Amino acid sequence: MKFVSTIVGIVLFILFFGFALKNTHTVDLHFFLTYEIRGPLALMLLAFFVAGAAIGILAVTPTVFRHRRETSKHKTTIQALQSVSRTGPTQPQPDSVNTQIPPQ
Repeated sequence: MKFVSTIVGIVLFILFFGFALKNTHTVDLHFFLTYEIRGPLALMLLAFFVAGAAIGILAVTPTVFRHRRETSKHKTTIQALQSVSRTGPTQPQPDSVNTQIPPQ
């Protein structure tokens, strides 16, 4: 499986590298207030891909931490329940003992 994933990675790298070599056109990226960036198309696409991935990771981070915290709480609950179940069932104590002799 590792061999197959390595081959797929190499093929994807070659495809993306060929894409970058074929798209060397200079593009202008216009921002607000007349700010402008000029650079190769492949570099711009790569920059926006990396920025999108970073924003996606930042968006998912709170959810990941919340799930880890919940998992930790569940693990402690499971350990507590397992320790109780290891001691075995206990007999309940009687509510009271009848010490009076019934009349005859």
